[in-house]
Amino acid sequence: MSRLTRLGYIDVRRTSNPVRRKVRSRGVPPALANNEIFYTEDVKAASRLIAKTLGPLQLTVGADELPGFAATMHGVRLRNVSLLYLDLHVASAVDIPMLGPQYTVHMPMNGRAIVEHRGRTFEANTIRSVVSSPGASLQMAFDHDSPQLIIRIEERALAAHLTRLLGRALDRPLVFDPEFDMATEAAMRWHAAVQLIHTEVFHEGSLIQRGHGIGAVEEFVISSLLHLQPSNYHSEFLGPAQADPRRGVVQNAMNYIEDHLAERITMEAVAKAVHMSVRSIQQGFREELGMTPMTYVRERRLERVHEELTDAIDAGDADRAAAIAAEHFVLTEKMIRDLVRRVRKEGGTP
Repeated sequence: MSRLTRLGYIDVRRTSNPVRRKVRSRGVPPALANNEIFYTEDVKAASRLIAKTLGPLQLTVGADELPGFAATMHGVRLRNVSLLYLDLHVASAVDIPMLGPQYTVHMPMNGRAIVEHRGRTFEANTIRSVVSSPGASLQMAFDHDSPQLIIRIEERALAAHLTRLLGRALDRPLVFDPEFDMATEAAMRWHAAVQLIHTEVFHEGSLIQRGHGIGAVEEFVISSLLHLQPSNYHSEFLGPAQADPRRGVVQNAMNYIEDHLAERITMEAVAKAVHMSVRSIQQGFREELGMTPMTYVRERRLERVHEELTDAIDAGDADRAAAIAAEHFVLTEKMIRDLVRRVRKEGGTP
């Protein structure tokens, strides 16, 4: 059976030696149609390729389903957020003993999957998605024709964003409730966040395609998930401001630093902005974040340079990458070389 027959492109009974049509695959979101990551009819190859996104896994396909098996994945990666589309076409099962360092939202576009994750067993379908958290097992048994849209968020980025929002270091790993009800009114905001990625990726000349606004889009997606989906930090995230004034001071100082990363930042300027003494701010940072304010500034600037270099290299803009490196040469030549190597290593297909 040809690939065209499996994917439902055309009725090959009326053709000979069919050629793949140059249009988007049925079911593949338009923004991802030209971003195929892999296609394979081999179960072992599919298992290995899917593992690059979700972690080492076992893919099982029944003998009677093998003739129709064809695994395909389309996707794009921004910085720390990826939009992916996975279709196995036939009834199959995926067993991941331990998820990698990422959070994933699995949104079935058709059919269903029976899911086991963190002690819960439930049916995922077009109105109930799966939110997986790192460090635990995940089993999904797919029905025939049950493709999924997958939003992958890197664990490091999500934890760093939550740290900035809370104004303190996380004292335990973030864990989401595995069931995400897509039929609620609030869930419409999640759909809006996903649609924003789709729109920016799809339209030529968009801000994201020009390498701008990626951080803002990713923060919107991450904040939407934190706000809508219950987790072990959900009540603190949604709750009123902490009674501890020191934590509020740290959070205000972090906000000031975030808004002025491109400028010269001094402790005196931070203290003036948050109306507290330098000593109080330093003590608050040590207690809440385990570092000094200036160490936090340096780390955030390194992250910002990393993000800008990622965007420039992904866009193939060597001149812009060189300009970014020159602008931040104060970071030292070795640090910039390390950043470039890190970006090139991480900049491939998820």
